[in-house]
Amino acid sequence: MIAPDSGDHEAIVRRGRGALAWEVLRRDPAYRAAYASLPGLPLTGAAADADFAAHWGLHFP
Repeated sequence: MIAPDSGDHEAIVRRGRGALAWEVLRRDPAYRAAYASLPGLPLTGAAADADFAAHWGLHFP
């Protein structure tokens, strides 16, 4: 078994669960394909596609 990298652990602690969840999601090939197939990306501050966000369990404050 490989020992965890202490730098990775500290980054998770520093950034929180949301950052860890995002890191796992962005590495998911199915998510990456779905994201790439979006017709366009929302402008900053605009709502994300509701169906896409609901499917992937994305919640934005």
